Amino acid sequence: MAKPMTKTQLVSALADKMGSDKKSAGEALDAIVGIITDEVSGGGAVTLPGVGKIYCRERPARMVRNPATGEQIHKDADKVVKMTIAKALKDSVND
Repeated sequence: MAKPMTKTQLVSALADKMGSDKKSAGEALDAIVGIITDEVSGGGAVTLPGVGKIYCRERPARMVRNPATGEQIHKDADKVVKMTIAKALKDSVND
């Protein structure tokens, strides 16, 4: 498996695609990440066309097992961030 693209590499690739400098591309990326973070942490969802949908889901309180001891522990309700991948992206990977 290939190593994941770093933020520096992503900013560089984004600058090349935009025909812009790396500073502007970095600011654009930071702005997008900030918007997604604000929206999802507020209970909303963000759809990135061609990529997928990022949303927050609530998990109910439940009993979990400590794998080291086998002890049952009560875990409070919490929230998790989920992402549903777009069909177009799945299809492009499998072609």
